[in-house]
Parts: sequence; C-alpha cells; structure tokens
Amino acid sequence: MQSNDDDFETLADAPDTKRGRGRPGPSLKARAIGYLSRREHSRFELQRKLAPHATDPDQLEQLLNDLERENWLSNERYAQSLVHRRAPRQGANLVMQELRRHGLSETTVNQLGRQLHDTEYDRAYAVWEKKFGASPINAKDYARQFRFLASRGFATESVRRILGSIPYDAD
Repeated sequence: MQSNDDDFETLADAPDTKRGRGRPGPSLKARAIGYLSRREHSRFELQRKLAPHATDPDQLEQLLNDLERENWLSNERYAQSLVHRRAPRQGANLVMQELRRHGLSETTVNQLGRQLHDTEYDRAYAVWEKKFGASPINAKDYARQFRFLASRGFATESVRRILGSIPYDAD
C-alpha cells in the first residue's frame, strides 16, 4: 500500500483544528478572552496574537472593537499594569520605550513618563540599595555600579546623584 503525502493533513496545514483531530479550536473571542484573563494586553499586542487565527481582518477588527466596548480590553489599563510591573525595577526611559513598542498613544506614554520621572531617583536608589548598599570604593566599582543602573534605564542624573563623585584611586 503506497501512501501519498498529500493524503495526510499536518498541524501546520490545519491551524483551526485542535491537534489535527478534526475538532475546531477555540473561537477567536474565546482566545482573546483567554489571553485577557491571564493579564492585560494592549490592542496592538492582542491583535498581533490573534491575527494567525483570524479568517478575516475585518472580523478581527470587529472583535477588538467589541472587546473595548465591553471593557474587556483597555489600553489605559494595560499601560497602568505595565508601569506597575516594570517601574520598581526599571527607569522611566526603558518603561516608556516598552509602552511605545506595544502601540500605546504618545499622549498616554508622555503622561506616564512624567509620573515616572518624578519618582525616578527614589526607584533608582531602592534598586541600587538592594543590589549594592554601599558607595563605590574605587573608579572600577563606580563604573560597575553606574553601568548596572544605566542598563536598567535610569537617568544619568539620578545615577550620579546616588553614586556621588568618582572615587580617586591612589594606586
């Protein structure tokens, strides 16, 4: 008995079946609500995740509009959630960059950015204290601590204020 590769359906060929058994997968709305029940998503992010499962782009747009109207989906709530998760460990610039990457409006990003900049020094100090807790003892240590805080997205002014002046090496 000769088999033909065209006779067999693969998972890649059947995106709307579950494990290739012929049962339909969850509806587009069920997928969206599943994503949203786990955590907040921006409209842009949810659209990107659902696009492979949508048969029609208009259907996806209508679903996203319905979810926003029913208050399941909210860019403002997503932005607040992301800031709440990231701000204690990251600087304002890094958080704002991530908000932009997720398709949030520039108005929302700038508003949250002002709030983040107001608390940047305190948040940077808390991160520094948890990691180091002691002022740098030499230039090498200063550079290491500076790089650490800068890599977390904290502003140079805040980092310099925390670390003080560069220690002089008499070696």
